[in-house]
Amino acid sequence: MSLEMRPDCERCGTDLPADSPGAFICSFECTFCAECADALDDRCPNCGGELMDRPTRAKQLHAKHPPSTERHFKGE
Repeated sequence: MSLEMRPDCERCGTDLPADSPGAFICSFECTFCAECADALDDRCPNCGGELMDRPTRAKQLHAKHPPSTERHFKGE
């Protein structure tokens, strides 16, 4: 089972490509950009879990293991 690799920050909507660094996730895969994770003191506002660096997925694996295209930005 692979990570969902959500395409955006839930807090500000910033694009977070699966093959680029800069995304942070909790154990439920809630996803935030580095700036929002810092503003949240590395705590997920949804579950209270720790936000950690999300690993990247190599571009050549996207066809076999595609990242999610469903956006999760909740707006302000």
